[in-house]
Amino acid sequence: MRRLGVAAAALAASVGLALSACQPSAPPDDRRTIQFWTLDLAPKFNGYIHGVIAAWERQNPGYRVVWTDVPWGSVERKLLAAVFARTAPDVVNLNPLFAANLASKGGLLPLERVLPPQAPQGYLPLIWRAGRSAGPDGRPAQFAIPWYLTARITLANTQLLRQAGYGAPPRTWAQLPAYAEAVKRRTGRYALFVTVVPDDSAELLESLVQMDVTLLDGRQRAAFNSPAGRRAFAFWTDLYRRGLLPREVVSQGYRRAIELYQSGELAQVGSGAEFLRSIQTNAPRVAAATRPYPPITGANGQANVAVMTLAIPRQSPVAAQAASFALFLTNGANQWQFAEQAKVLPSSPQALGQLRAQLGGATPANPQEALVQRARLLSADTLGRATVLVPASPGVKRLQAIVYTQLQRAMLGQISSDAALVEAERQWNAYAQGRWPVAAAQPAGSRPEAGRKP
Repeated sequence: MRRLGVAAAALAASVGLALSACQPSAPPDDRRTIQFWTLDLAPKFNGYIHGVIAAWERQNPGYRVVWTDVPWGSVERKLLAAVFARTAPDVVNLNPLFAANLASKGGLLPLERVLPPQAPQGYLPLIWRAGRSAGPDGRPAQFAIPWYLTARITLANTQLLRQAGYGAPPRTWAQLPAYAEAVKRRTGRYALFVTVVPDDSAELLESLVQMDVTLLDGRQRAAFNSPAGRRAFAFWTDLYRRGLLPREVVSQGYRRAIELYQSGELAQVGSGAEFLRSIQTNAPRVAAATRPYPPITGANGQANVAVMTLAIPRQSPVAAQAASFALFLTNGANQWQFAEQAKVLPSSPQALGQLRAQLGGATPANPQEALVQRARLLSADTLGRATVLVPASPGVKRLQAIVYTQLQRAMLGQISSDAALVEAERQWNAYAQGRWPVAAAQPAGSRPEAGRKP
């Protein structure tokens, strides 16, 4: 699910412009066919997807759904080719960042036009709001329907915790420095690994939001040069300069965190519950000492969630039926089945309730399965206070690159953390001025990148 944050903005711009330019031109016989694209679900979920399609077709006689599964690495290229051939799908499974870029260029249909008023009630409120992003006029609209989720929890090596004098890892970032110092002093290992590589994990950027940093204002200009921003930049700079973070955080990505944890060099790692199975296979001794804990958060306890979505390209000639199918695929009953098969989390409150009940009442076959079950239940419980901390929106990867690059300079002692913050502000605002030269302030409550709790 880390791939949710990977997108190509330039490609998205080209696709979006083509999508908005192409008017529905399908021949009449195609107006009763829904082209549906997913990402890397075949062949494992063939039975499930075909079953959902057949059930919807029975309820909608005369219409048919044609399913195409696309590999992660080629979806953007294939979508671009389909757009210019005027054969774009009617429902497409996209990561949020690519969807937001398409929406900003006019490539996606604002869903208020085709969804019933009660549609949001079928989804977790904060997750539904994550489908809102800015359209070509800069105003936010609902462009995506949430589907399946993952929530980060903490997996910790209890042997290292005990050696460091802790019964559990810290719950908030404010507690981290003392904990990291104790782990390093008493075990010789590191507490955690949070990468500052610009094109890798967004975990550090999310931590800034949890530290009460507002990233951007309603005009898409930098808002992070603030007292909270200065404290956050100083926080990460100080941890690194004191030797409490692995030196590689400035040069290696999240994969290195996995390697260090499995080799017993990290006290904890932030990941999804299913990662426990990989640890059990690759590092049995570490797995035996691993226990799941709630994720590190800010003072308000808000955790992060990653979302996969469904969107409808603007050129679809069957948009109303496409929306009907997307809502059916993501209703409570269907989400419950998919969450159980795929070991993900549902965005439907009904399905989430069923998942919690199932996890709470199941009898695992062995201790390893019991640990995974416990981690999945904790992950599901986390959704009660989870949201997309850094919503996918145009330019967010550029923002991450700018912030991380300047933090690297501060960590390495090239400039002060305050100077790094000022330079990040200057670079972002120069970019924003070119992209949104006359950006109008958005109404209160509609700041897609503000960073505070919606």
